[in-house]
Amino acid sequence: MIVCVCRRVSDREIARHARAGMSFDEIQFELGVATQCGCCEDSARNVVAQCCASQPLAALYKEVGTKGAPATTCCQEGVTCSCSQVLQQA
Repeated sequence: MIVCVCRRVSDREIARHARAGMSFDEIQFELGVATQCGCCEDSARNVVAQCCASQPLAALYKEVGTKGAPATTCCQEGVTCSCSQVLQQA
């Protein structure tokens, strides 16, 4: 289903990026979702929230062991995914 009509971004594309560990802000920058009229922002954020809760790790990210606790680190930017931090604290 198309979530962002202005940029023609589907829920599957948003979900794929979210499962890769990207935050909503990163997805927004990458895909341009919710950057035009903004009507799709709530729906897009819901898709990201559902995906982050179900699958925090994916192929775009690698696990780095730190004292026995794995951390998810972005290969390109070297920043820790905020979705994974929330899940690790739980």
